[in-house]
Amino acid sequence: MFAKPTPGYTTAAVTGDTVVLLIGMRINRFWAVHHWMPVMAAMFRMLHDLAKEPERGLRGRILLTASPRTYYVVQYWESKEKLYGYAAAPDAFHHKVWGIANRKIRAGKLRQYVGLWHETYIVPEGSYEAIYFDMPPFGLAGAHGSLPVERRGRRAADRLAYRSRTAGGEHSGERPEEESGAESGEQPGKVSEAGSGKTSGAETAA
Repeated sequence: MFAKPTPGYTTAAVTGDTVVLLIGMRINRFWAVHHWMPVMAAMFRMLHDLAKEPERGLRGRILLTASPRTYYVVQYWESKEKLYGYAAAPDAFHHKVWGIANRKIRAGKLRQYVGLWHETYIVPEGSYEAIYFDMPPFGLAGAHGSLPVERRGRRAADRLAYRSRTAGGEHSGERPEEESGAESGEQPGKVSEAGSGKTSGAETAA
């Protein structure tokens, strides 16, 4: 909330695949507080536990609301293996909560009172890019760190073309800072005519 903005244009320092999980709930019946409040409390408990155990793989998260009924979390994970590992870990609070939720669903005790959902995106390098202007590290940059936009390219097409250091130690696609002196004029969220703006398909976690 009180993070200091970074002056000028920056981008996210993420390399390789990026793993994004959207997970949330919908209050279907406001009066059924005894049904949806425990679900909301469990969501905050899981986030609290993950913050205390960074080795689980959660790199960052953003709490959002889509309406007075719908609340969700955008989560950035270190890898899909870490995400799947946490989802199945018997010692994690998530495992206990979903066991309780599944029993209530089978018994018909949650139906029509509260909705639950998630979407998982495994996006390969070359299919994502980001730009921020006068922003503190946020989103992908908040999860993976930020760097001057020149390190990845002034235009969206350049950032999409970036490839991280290969196993042989060579760079593929990174533009040297001294070659990126042209003024951009690009606004955050705007994809250049040469850029694709296309993201990959989604892989869904069990």
